Amino acid sequence: MNNGKTILEMERITKEFPGVKALKNVDLKVRAGEVHCLVGENGAGKSTLIKIMTGAHSKSSGQIRVNGIPVEMNGPQDGKKLGIRAIYQELDLLPTLTVAENIFVEDIPKTKLGLVNWSKMNLKAQELLRTFGVQIEPKALVKDLTVAEQQIVTIVKALSQDSKILIMDEPSAVLTGSELERLFGIIRELQKQGVGIIYITHRLVEVFEIGDTVTVLRDGENIATAKVEDVTMEQLITWMVGRELGEQFYKETVDIGDIVLEAKNLTVTGQVKNVSLQLHEGEILGIAGLVGAGRTELLKSIFGQYQVDSGSLVVFGEECHFTSPRDGIAKGLGLVPEDRKNEGAVLCRSIEENISLGVLVKRKFKFLVHFPKLFQKAVELANYVAIRCHSLKQEVGTLSGGNQQKTVLAKWLASESKILLLDEPTRGIDVGSKLEFYKLMAEMVRAKKSIILVSSELPELMALSDRILVMSNSQVRKEFLAGEATQEEILEYAIPQELKESVRAS
Repeated sequence: MNNGKTILEMERITKEFPGVKALKNVDLKVRAGEVHCLVGENGAGKSTLIKIMTGAHSKSSGQIRVNGIPVEMNGPQDGKKLGIRAIYQELDLLPTLTVAENIFVEDIPKTKLGLVNWSKMNLKAQELLRTFGVQIEPKALVKDLTVAEQQIVTIVKALSQDSKILIMDEPSAVLTGSELERLFGIIRELQKQGVGIIYITHRLVEVFEIGDTVTVLRDGENIATAKVEDVTMEQLITWMVGRELGEQFYKETVDIGDIVLEAKNLTVTGQVKNVSLQLHEGEILGIAGLVGAGRTELLKSIFGQYQVDSGSLVVFGEECHFTSPRDGIAKGLGLVPEDRKNEGAVLCRSIEENISLGVLVKRKFKFLVHFPKLFQKAVELANYVAIRCHSLKQEVGTLSGGNQQKTVLAKWLASESKILLLDEPTRGIDVGSKLEFYKLMAEMVRAKKSIILVSSELPELMALSDRILVMSNSQVRKEFLAGEATQEEILEYAIPQELKESVRAS
């Protein structure tokens, strides 16, 4: 859906960093009212390209035209003046401010006396939030919101500004079900208003649901641009990875051993209600559910991040009362969190330092650590999980999403964790990196490690898990054996009963 008018042209865009050519003569055109999908593996150059569009990076060569007029951008403010706005995968919210303050942080309503007009700001924020169809309190602090709610606030913030070209970098990564439908509804409305949208996603099915045009980047080059209606999923994957992928999931059958972890009526006030589960040696236990079902909270409760109010947790035959994650780590647990950038890795530190943290946190006497030996282990583990980088001295924040995730996983392998709690481990990583991650999971269970896997992608969960627990309203509603459940059956138990009743009533 577009009116044919080209509003953004990028021709032969090249970007060089010291020792690296990130983009090589890339072309991209966006029309008014068009959803132009931009896809490629992690490290293909997508983030660099959109940072050049917004003025966050300067191009090394090439030309940019907006509405046919050549432009030079020397910073993000230049991009904003041209109506170019970006919603990045890394949420740029201020956690200690309210929702309304975050939405209007660049244009705070003022009274005639120059004071903040709080009532006007909160009212305008509430109106904008209603257009998204969600109930988020404008006065709520952002730090108290779920990741999905924070993503919604980020989108609303961008929409509150007069955007002519809107860049969405993995906007659906933390959204599911009705939230995703609301997002697509807003995108379609923006198309009617003539907004050009650049939509970056690793969920290739979304390309065919929302996209008009698709451009594929690989190794910093433009591999193909085509109308979405003219391509297939298989063709997209081949363009992205440079070969036929062959298989989408990877799982090996291993012998399931004894129980290594058991929760009985585990309760954490406001987080988890009477959850009971068992995890066996060499098993992948899947946890399904909608956003807000309590899946993340369950993993954090098992790990020791939340204090258990009642119930019991038995790990390797011993009843445990964890008072902090340090206790969970000491007992052989490792958590790859949903928010890897803020909770899983120290982005401003090197790869080798991040991997080594898994060992250091278990040591009582850190001054006795032999650091050359420790860093050598980091080298071995980085090679084992196949982190792609220039050097292990490279800051983790400069890595692609898939390689950041591998770094977090390597940290727990360094700590010799026997039980791994994986919360949305493949979110925001490309199809090739996902397959590599699945193979690492297979190697881990073959080595008699055990995994609890939380994933919002049901095909992934069903393909990898030996058993699946379905959560709703912070409780386990149903258990399925591998191959026993369908997506429809899982969703039947995942949707809260009160939501079903309200839908029937309406």
